[in-house]
Amino acid sequence: MTTMWVVVGVFAAVGGAAFGVVAWRDRARLRSADDDAAGRDARATQQRYEAERHAEQGDLWQRGRDSTG
Repeated sequence: MTTMWVVVGVFAAVGGAAFGVVAWRDRARLRSADDDAAGRDARATQQRYEAERHAEQGDLWQRGRDSTG
């Protein structure tokens, strides 16, 4: 019985190591210049959205201040 568990453990360790190596290689291989460009585009879109939202909030505050004063 002990021999069976040792064999199962060895197979699990080898399978896990093989899966880890393949996942690591694929991750390194799939990275491309497109990923960097997509990241820059996403950051630019987020910053533009935040700037527009900030400007809208300032406009609302100014309109509220002018109408009461």
